[in-house]
Amino acid sequence: MSAPSHQLPPTVTIGDGLTVGAIGYGAMQLTGPKVWGEYPDRDKAIALLREVVAQGVTYIDTADVYGPHSNEELIREALHPYPENLVIATKGGFVRGGPEYSDMSAVGNKQYLRQAAHMSIRRLGLDHIDLYYLHTPAMTDAPFEQIVETLAGMRQDGLIRNIGLSNVSADQLRTALTITDIAAVTVQYNVAVRDGAAVRQIAEDKNIVFSPWHPGTVPGGKDGEPLRAVIDPIAQRLSATPQQVALAWQLHRTPGSLPIPGTTSAEHLKENLEAAAIQLTQADVGAITRLSPESN
Repeated sequence: MSAPSHQLPPTVTIGDGLTVGAIGYGAMQLTGPKVWGEYPDRDKAIALLREVVAQGVTYIDTADVYGPHSNEELIREALHPYPENLVIATKGGFVRGGPEYSDMSAVGNKQYLRQAAHMSIRRLGLDHIDLYYLHTPAMTDAPFEQIVETLAGMRQDGLIRNIGLSNVSADQLRTALTITDIAAVTVQYNVAVRDGAAVRQIAEDKNIVFSPWHPGTVPGGKDGEPLRAVIDPIAQRLSATPQQVALAWQLHRTPGSLPIPGTTSAEHLKENLEAAAIQLTQADVGAITRLSPESN
């Protein structure tokens, strides 16, 4: 492990006072192919997770369906007992019957979600979960409103400290906010994909942490040429990579942004974190923002 060689990112505060660095680490890639099974080089995965913490990251995002279960177990093996300032967010609501994505389904009834949270607590070696996400609202066994009420009850009982919502629509987020406080939302949002734009706007308006996944994605090839025509010159001017510029844009775009780039490389990890030091101009941010339509 090495000491941080970069400027630490600014901080964001989740919910009731969890302050973390504004670039987190998404651990999903530390699984097998198609997010099924264990990561093939366990020693490398453990070393990388320890490097994540050594580099100053204070927020790790995982889920019980990653593996399933093996990702949470890996985090515990690598990092327990956890540093006092480390927040581990996990998710529940997806189940898998096999390695194909078609084997996935969504379960949201009260008994299942409570059991899922208990099992994540056990696998991670915690006494509660600081931030617990509903992984998907696409349930067939319980209405969305009832699921949110279940999450609120889990928080009241001390199983979880803060409630998060993953992959929700703007209407679902508005509905959830009529039932209980929401501390964070995570959706896919980057320079090319803006389907989560309306969710991002609500999060900004309501002081909810906005945690985009695939946050630094910059498409290549012919489809990516219009974006690269804008981003590449900015990157060259700042001696940065296009992916670093894309991450810096996330931090400039949303005050409460908490991007969670994932990687299996220690060098790529440092590169991601160095994006915190990149200073974009208002013109840069505007030019990148205009590259893709933002749905409402």
